This record gives sequence, C-alpha cells and structure tokens, in this order.
Amino acid sequence: MSNTLRVVVPPHPLIGHWLTLLRDRETPSALYNTAMTELGRWLTYEALRDWIPYQRVAVQTPLAGTEGTVVDGSVPMLAVPLLRGGLALWEGARPVVPSAAVAHLGAGAGLPERIPERAGVLVFAPQVASGETLLQLLEQLEALGVSGMRLRVITALTASPGLKRIGERYADLTLYTGCIDAELDGQGRILPGIGDVDERLYGLNQLNFVG
Repeated sequence: MSNTLRVVVPPHPLIGHWLTLLRDRETPSALYNTAMTELGRWLTYEALRDWIPYQRVAVQTPLAGTEGTVVDGSVPMLAVPLLRGGLALWEGARPVVPSAAVAHLGAGAGLPERIPERAGVLVFAPQVASGETLLQLLEQLEALGVSGMRLRVITALTASPGLKRIGERYADLTLYTGCIDAELDGQGRILPGIGDVDERLYGLNQLNFVG
C-alpha cells in the first residue's frame, strides 16, 4: 500500500456497532439499511472534522456578544453516491451536509459536465473490494479537475488489495471507512466482509422474493 494514501478508520464505538450489524448474516434488510445509513452519518461527520470550510462570526446571545463558528456556505459541495448501495450511505450523510448538490453515478446517471474549482467532493461507495469501480470514478473526477485535498471517499468497508491498487494510482486520496479487511476470496468478495450490499439492502436475497 502506498505510504501516502490516507485511510482513516475512526475508533468510535457506534461505527463498530453498525458495522457489526452489517457483517451479521442474520441482520434483516430493514436493519441492514439502517446500519448502512448510520455508518454514512458517522463516517461523514469524521470526514468533515478537519475538511469542511468554516468561518468565525460575531454573534449576540440573549446576554452578551461572543464569537461562533459557522460553515462557509460560499464553498460548494458535491456528493457522489455510487448506485445503488452508496445511496444508503448518502442518506445518512445528508443531514450532515444538507446543502450539497448530488450527482448519482450508475444506471445511466453521471457526473456534471463541470465541477466548480472550489467545490469539495464526497464520494459514497458501499464497499471497496478490488477498487475497480472506485478507480473508474476517480479517473472521471480527475478529468474534471477534482483530486487530492478537494476529495473525500466514504465507504463502509475496504479490503487491503483494493486499497493497495488505489494508493498506487491516487496517493493523495483520503478515505474514511468502518474497517479494513485483509483479503478477497476467489470471486473478488471481501473476507469476512458484509455480503452483497445491493442484495442485502433491498431484500433480493430473501428466499421468498419474487421478481
């Protein structure tokens, strides 16, 4: 793995709690969806801690004047959830960055033709296994002038092989994840992993599903 790729696994008990529910094969779809949404919320909170633009302002309380901190609304933000699994992560993140524009990637949708030079970009990928899908998106963003400090990736789970591959190509990337698993199986699935995210989010793995 690249020495400069920054992968952050926040040591927060709630992140561990929701990730454990994603791992458990007995977790029903509704709770799996909730767990993914909550991970999106907490990981985004951590990702914005030292990144979101802010400014100091004067404010008058009922008793006296003081200083406060507010988010700088003049700096645009773009959220890019990878369909379909990234939508649950984004739903959790939405209250944290309510003013962000959204570009859904996948199923015929794509990025805007132009991303403002000052815009920060948050990518929501349900998991990073081989890294192929994320690499394709990073290449598209790079072509639009987005890379490095302007970019953060939020993902529930990553695998070491995928991180190595991404780090070799995008060493200045910062990625926030619930955990790093060591390996992939013969089908490219993360071990121990969280299962097929789309199937588990939308109930497609239920034995009585008719579709």
